[in-house]
Amino acid sequence: MSERALAAGDAAGEPTLRRSIGPFQLFAYTLGGMLGAGIYGLVGRAAGQLGSAVWLGFAVAMVAALLTGLSYASLGSRYPRAGGAAYVVHRTWHRPLLTWMVGLAVMASGLTSVATQSRVVAENLLRLADIPAIPPVLLSLGFILLIAGVVFRGIRESMWMNILCTVVEATGLVLVIAVGIPWWGSADLLETPGAEGIGASFLLQGAILTFFAFIGFEDTLNVAEECHDPHRTVPLGIISAMLVATVLYMAVAITAVSVVPWQELATAPGPLAEVMERAAPWLPNWIYVAITVFAVANTALLNYVTASRLTYGMARHGLLPGVLGRVHPRTRTPHVAIGALLLVVIALMLAGDITQLASATVLLLLAVFACVNIALLILQRRPGEPPGGFEVPAAVPALGALVCLALLGNRVAAGDWRAPALAAVVLAVIGLLYLVVRPRNVLPAS
Repeated sequence: MSERALAAGDAAGEPTLRRSIGPFQLFAYTLGGMLGAGIYGLVGRAAGQLGSAVWLGFAVAMVAALLTGLSYASLGSRYPRAGGAAYVVHRTWHRPLLTWMVGLAVMASGLTSVATQSRVVAENLLRLADIPAIPPVLLSLGFILLIAGVVFRGIRESMWMNILCTVVEATGLVLVIAVGIPWWGSADLLETPGAEGIGASFLLQGAILTFFAFIGFEDTLNVAEECHDPHRTVPLGIISAMLVATVLYMAVAITAVSVVPWQELATAPGPLAEVMERAAPWLPNWIYVAITVFAVANTALLNYVTASRLTYGMARHGLLPGVLGRVHPRTRTPHVAIGALLLVVIALMLAGDITQLASATVLLLLAVFACVNIALLILQRRPGEPPGGFEVPAAVPALGALVCLALLGNRVAAGDWRAPALAAVVLAVIGLLYLVVRPRNVLPAS
């Protein structure tokens, strides 16, 4: 909806989302979305491919990810709407089916992630408390209900929980760096597994692997409608968080290969746990299990917030049933959307191991990123489109689209065939749902 429409709705007594997110909160929100549990295992996989030069992989991946991040920052400053990528695509092409596909693809990625993470939290809690008598499914269910309750309670409460979890996540990485600094300088940071050395092909492969450590910035666009001064806050939050994440990732990578030879790091079941065991044997093992719980819980929280705002935004434009666009008068959250998504997440959790499905939806995110970059290119050239508070040259979204398409092509061609096949099935199901729902009162994106 337009700013005028939102104001009119509020004046008419219809509750709207509350603007309460400031620059620091959005920075923490974006950073928390990226500092997920993935980095704790990704360092080992990257070391197996890049050797001691793993830090270079994160540097190149940041440049590649920042292209799309800058596009999201520009779009957030132009159109601070809860629908995120779906709103941008709808405004660009005015094709309800395409908007539906993009919106539900992002939603599917978020919801499968929440369901998967609920199981990871349950497993780690059982390890932490050593209480095998409690069925993991009950812990998963309790975790999901807790996250849904926080999201329903309000955006302020969600932001405070995110800040807490992000601080714990970042502290875990800083702790690795702090105990490993004495080892800096003990390893050749340009040693690679092959004899070809560091070239363009080597850096590209490293970027392909480490790019996914930066996924999470896209969540920010969905809470832009709840930001104070979004034209400034959204770009500042996305860019600053990506830069801080890069510094942390590179420092952790240097520390890891300095403390543990990259050949051993690549085969370690818990790479950073192995680093801590060697650099700080006095540290209790349970600390990193606890940090993992916070990291996974934070990712689940942010995915749930994103999915609820996306559902709300699509409902407000007539692409989903209008009841999903209702806002609770006291909490100022899309309570109906939150409740509906709760049922979907519980069903996914009860379905069992859906890690392959979660991997498939990550592929869909790359396609969404390419669409968003192309949309910005079109909107920049459309007469009458209002400029945002943060504009980028056309080369940024153009290169961002090419990078995302190249990554998508590489993952499809070189990865496990099951993930692309599942992604195709998910798209087919989303298309069939559109034929069933048949949105008839789709509003223009104003």
